[in-house]
Amino acid sequence: MLFGLSLLYVGAVLILNGLWMLGRISEREITVINLFTGGLTLLVSLKLAFGEGADAVSIKNAALSLLFSLTYLWVAFNRLTGADGRGLGWFSLFVAITAVPVTIDTLGTASSTWDWWLGLSWGAWALLWLMFFLLLALNKPILRQTAVFAIGQGVLTAWLPGYLLLTGALH
Repeated sequence: MLFGLSLLYVGAVLILNGLWMLGRISEREITVINLFTGGLTLLVSLKLAFGEGADAVSIKNAALSLLFSLTYLWVAFNRLTGADGRGLGWFSLFVAITAVPVTIDTLGTASSTWDWWLGLSWGAWALLWLMFFLLLALNKPILRQTAVFAIGQGVLTAWLPGYLLLTGALH
């Protein structure tokens, strides 16, 4: 259930960040959803890592979820301070590289539709983080493409599956 909760708001933040990059949401206003989602996924990660019954699998899931948490909190920090985002761009490269073996491992052990969806989502997230690296650290002119990709991923890799997990349609 915590995964569904996290995914629902990751979907919201990806969609809204994409709209922000397209100029549909103000610089100051986008901070709210980034702080909220970063904080929420941080709390979920801490519960997974340090809560009752924590084990190797839950700690791994916490570590991977924290990649999302720090990304959203860093976006909020940049909006609050006026930072240029280069540091976030380089962090995004670290995350993109980290997500590649996660993708391979998840797809390599996939035995259900959900497993395949998760593996493909990790691949899509790796590509999105790579796009953020190219945009923020290397100043490549891919703002619109990154924004549209973030919106699409928000719907397909997070919002919809998060909602389905919360309603019990997926397990």
